[in-house]
Order: sequence, then C-alpha cells, then structure tokens
Amino acid sequence: MILDFASNADYLWALLPEIVLCVWGMVVLLVGVWKRGASDEGTSAGDLGWLSLAGVALAALANGWLHGVREQGNGAMIAVDGFRLFSNWIFLAAALLGILVSLGYVYRQRLQAGEYYALTLFSVAGMMFMAAARDLIVVFLGLEVMSIAVYALSAFNRRDRRSAEAGLKYFLLGAFSTGFFLYGIALLYGAAGSTHIPTIAMAITTGTARGPLLTFGIALIGIGFAFKVSAVPFHMWTPDVYEGAPLPVTAFMSAGVKAAAFAAFFRVFLVSFRGSYESWYAVMWWLAALTMVAGNLLALVQTNVKRMLAYSSVAHAGYLMVAITAANQTSAGAALFYMLVYTVMNIGAFGVVIAVANHGEERLELEDYAGLGRTHPGLALLLTLFLLSLAGFPGTGGFMAKFQLLLGAMDARLWTLCVILVLSTVVSYAYYLRLAWYAWMREPSAGSSTSSIYLPISMRIALALGAAVVIWLGLFPGPMLEFARQSAADLGSIGGMVGLLGR
Repeated sequence: MILDFASNADYLWALLPEIVLCVWGMVVLLVGVWKRGASDEGTSAGDLGWLSLAGVALAALANGWLHGVREQGNGAMIAVDGFRLFSNWIFLAAALLGILVSLGYVYRQRLQAGEYYALTLFSVAGMMFMAAARDLIVVFLGLEVMSIAVYALSAFNRRDRRSAEAGLKYFLLGAFSTGFFLYGIALLYGAAGSTHIPTIAMAITTGTARGPLLTFGIALIGIGFAFKVSAVPFHMWTPDVYEGAPLPVTAFMSAGVKAAAFAAFFRVFLVSFRGSYESWYAVMWWLAALTMVAGNLLALVQTNVKRMLAYSSVAHAGYLMVAITAANQTSAGAALFYMLVYTVMNIGAFGVVIAVANHGEERLELEDYAGLGRTHPGLALLLTLFLLSLAGFPGTGGFMAKFQLLLGAMDARLWTLCVILVLSTVVSYAYYLRLAWYAWMREPSAGSSTSSIYLPISMRIALALGAAVVIWLGLFPGPMLEFARQSAADLGSIGGMVGLLGR
C-alpha cells in the first residue's frame, strides 16, 4: 500500500497502531467501570490486565502491517519509515513486559486496574506519536500525551505519600521542561518559518535559517529532551520520582519514556539540526560525558535498590547520548538496538525487585536481598543475568549493545568519549555485582526473610521472556542488529534527506 497523505484517510492508516491503542485504552476504561461492582476484585484486575495485553497485541499487528506500507512526498507530519516502526516495537515490548510485571502488584495493592492499564496504553500511544513525528508540533503533542499519563501513573497509589510526592515532583518539573521545549519550537519557527522537520533541515542546510533564533531554539529544545532522558544536570527528578512511584510504573517509565524521548531526540537533532552539527556537537559531548560519569558514581553509593537502578538509568542515558554526539548511521542503528536491549533487561531487573518487594514497597534495601540465592536460586539467577547484561558482560545483550555504541563512536573518531564509556562501564560493575553478591554470598540479616516470595504466572512469563531475549541478543545479535541498522538508515531518507547522517 502507498500513502501520499492526500486525504485524512491516509493519515488514519499511517496512525493505525496509535489509534488501536487509544481506542483499546477507552475500551479498558469502560470494561473497568462495568466490572467495578464485581465481587472478585482480583479476578477483575487480572482480566483487565490480560485485556490490555490483547490491545498491545493488536497494536503490534498494526505496526507489522505498516512495514509493508510506503509513503510518497515529504510534506506529511507523520513518518512511515523503518526508524519509527522499530521504535514502536521497543515501546510495545515495554508495554508488554510492563503490564505483565504489574498484574500481581495491581491486585495486591488494590489499585484501580481499569485506569492503571488505560493510562499505560495511552502513554504508549504518546510514545508512538513522538517516534512518528515529522513535525515539532506532533512531537510536542506526543510528549504531552505520554507525559500526562505517566504523571498520573507516578502518583497512582493514593495511599502512599511517596507516590503522591513523586507524581507532583514529576509534574512540576516536567511542565517546566515542556515550557523550554515549546519556547524552542517558537524560536525555530521564527528562524526557519516552519515546524516541519525536513523543512527546517533544508533551511539550515541552505543557510536560510541562521542567527540567534536558530541557536537559542536548538538550545531550548535540547534542554527539553535532556530532561526527558535524564541527562546530567537535568536528571535531579529521576531518583526521587523513580523511588516514589509504584514499582511497576518505575520499571515501565525507566524504559519506555526514555526510549520515546531518545527516538524523538534522534529524529530532531540528526535530521533537523544536522546542518548545524558544529553548533551543538560540543554541548552533546559534555552532556554525554557528564551523564555517564555522574550516573555511575552516584549509583555506586546507593543502598536502596530503586535509587541505584534510577541512577543506573541516568548512566545508560549517557551511553545513548554518545550515539547522538556521533551522529552517524552506525550509531543510530546501535542506539535502536541498545534501546531494545535496555528495555528488556531493565524491566527484567525491576521485575525481580517487584517480586522481592512482594506486597508493596518493602524490601528495597541491599540487605533485603541477602540469602536470595539460597531461598530462591532461580530468581537470584535471573537477577544476576539482568544485572550482568546492564553492566555489559560478554555473552549478554547488554554487551553487544554497548559494543555497537562504541563502534559508532569510533567511526566518528570520538576517542575520548569511547574511553569514558569503557571506564564508566567498569565502574558500573561494582554496584551491579554488589547486588548479586548480596543475593549469593551474604547471610540473611536477623528479622529479614525472602522465603515468602510469590511469583504469579504473569511475572514468570515476563522474567522468562526477558531472560530469553537478553541471552538471544547476546549470543545471536546478527538479525536484530541488521534490522536496527536498516531501520536507522530510513531516518534521513525522506524528501532529499539522504546522507544527512553520514559522517
């Protein structure tokens, strides 16, 4: 099928995955209201979770169908390209695993299941809008759809003061960063006369757009993205929000929100602003270096596992910032592969944390993992696998992902950043392996117990899927790497943008 966006029907076809998720989210809300009077609240929560997964499956089918669709022209506000579709698979993977690890938690905490799962689906739709945007206005709309849903999810456990605090902090700081982003769009419109990404790119390349408006517009949009991806020094919200939000929300947010922000980050900077690369290269270089170093050093001193993984996510944002700084097709493909691997291994690690926490937000200190290898060796083995992959241990998907990022940075001759990336990774082994050491080598402390851990079937499926993907992408990464590279090659291929990523 060929789309030329000559009519609104073409836009409907192009946005089919997003439409499916939005409609299915409303269906989940209605079914949740209908079942609210049911006597078995646990059955209702479980049914709504599996119903939400059916919506994710339908969106996956729609996304697969779009792989056979081609578009004509470059004036559309929506992209139907490999980069967008591969990003959608990442978001759908985050939704799948995020919902699976949430099922038991939502039931135990007696949360409003319909609203919880509907907000999850709406947030994924916003992520897809961000990845599909070929216009800064669409990026902004997708950002707001995603952010508002995640703000609500962060504060979803109304009986927990920490959850309310996390939601309020995220909302206030998120609104502040959104102001930067929107003002940046206004300045870019003044400089280039358009908010259309290929048009802005052409204006910068031909010299039509230049001067202070362009420079400040790029800077403000960069600040907005830096906040969403938790780049230092715009990361201060991350540990507090991640610690206070419900555990499954933290797992989903740390992977899905970050991947969506980076997908839009890549499209805007590597396509729109490629012609002014020299003006933002140095800033991105320092952001990448500071984020890698600070994220790992701050994670090193944490004793709370949620905060440790929060600062770990900051460090991983730094690794992906290296790919933006490199600004070539190798790094763009590596970033897609990295985001997929990171989504799976990070939600997998949080899944084990949810299992150990058991009935809520307890057992989140390192001491709570002492003796886990004796009482639940399978769970400790999965935790160790995910931690080793996050650290980049050979044979895991995390190792191949970081190796590909290094290749992209070396292609761009970013030797110093390569050294910082490697040294930061070495530092990360200390806190990842410390948690594994507690699980296998420490005796349980007095009064603590890990014997009451219960794993529902949904959690078992999520952990098994995560482990299988991490091992598969570590041992046989070739097909997925090639898929990611081909998808990244489409990033600048519409409307004469071929070659913008080549360096």
